[in-house]
Amino acid sequence: MGIAVHQRRLMAALILLGSAVAHAKEEAPGLPALGAASDQASVVGVSSGGYMASQLAVAWPERFSGVGMLAAGPWGCAQGALSLALNQCMMTRRGLPSLDELEQRRERYLSLDQVGSQDALSQLRAFVWHGDADETVSPALGDLLAQQWQGWLESPEQQLRYVQRANTGHGWPVAMPKDAPIDPQSLGDCRNGGGSHVLACGEDVAGEMMAWLYPERETNASEGELLAFDQSDFAAKGFADTGYVFVPEACEAGGCPVTVALHGCQMNAEAIDDTFVRYSGLNRWAAEHGQVVLYPQAESSMANPQACWDWWGFAESTWQINPLHDTRDGTQTQALMAMLDHLQSATANKAATAE
Repeated sequence: MGIAVHQRRLMAALILLGSAVAHAKEEAPGLPALGAASDQASVVGVSSGGYMASQLAVAWPERFSGVGMLAAGPWGCAQGALSLALNQCMMTRRGLPSLDELEQRRERYLSLDQVGSQDALSQLRAFVWHGDADETVSPALGDLLAQQWQGWLESPEQQLRYVQRANTGHGWPVAMPKDAPIDPQSLGDCRNGGGSHVLACGEDVAGEMMAWLYPERETNASEGELLAFDQSDFAAKGFADTGYVFVPEACEAGGCPVTVALHGCQMNAEAIDDTFVRYSGLNRWAAEHGQVVLYPQAESSMANPQACWDWWGFAESTWQINPLHDTRDGTQTQALMAMLDHLQSATANKAATAE
């Protein structure tokens, strides 16, 4: 009888959860066209989001001024193979990837106009962060990522910051205000990671990173609102139904730059609720400096059970011998850039006002 009661309760809970998700999808409006600034955009991410941030920056460097990559390895690492993703780009049982080989991959894409120019890439500001106790993505891969960007940038000593944090595991470290309305158990342990992978380290990595990517930004403090939006207009394999965007009041009339913020595996809202999209520290910095923050959301599936971003090719057609996930032709990269395009476009009313 106990098992039967448990099964009925579980079924009821699943029905309620399904109803709530369906209601959220029905209620979420489309992504607003804010008339955001077309320059000074940045893309940041952690874990699989760090890999994807690098993919977007390399594919469209002319669209970004900066890129931030946490707990990730070098661009192109998986080369379209899950076996490499698992054994050379997370842990390194097959040894470290060859930067020379990855550069040959980028140069091949460059010859086909599938990534952006070297000149545009060389002008970006880059922030790389890795915890030295990371047992998910080897810290040695963070070293290679920093080395890779050092070779791409025109003046790496001025454009690249590499932070190696002692006694810190895999995830996104935060310094949570004491009055934050969040259960401390929602955060992961700073050294051991786990949980939401939003790590209770007392470290504001978001503020540190954004200050590096935007060194001359003035304070323009205002309140802001975190909005859910329907992602179906940007449908791509592996995308969830609902995404989020943080819009400061000062940015509602347009003109603010955009940061695309990409969660890591098991860090999507379906898995950890709003812990990352609300408490990463990015919104606090954005409200103080007039920045829109876009939080696209991935979903879990049979091919991608941990809701990672596509950094090894799972979202591409199965017939592709060499998946194009890390190019301008990638299914997810194109959809993410379409979101950025939409935020930077103006509504008819705003366009008329501007005229």
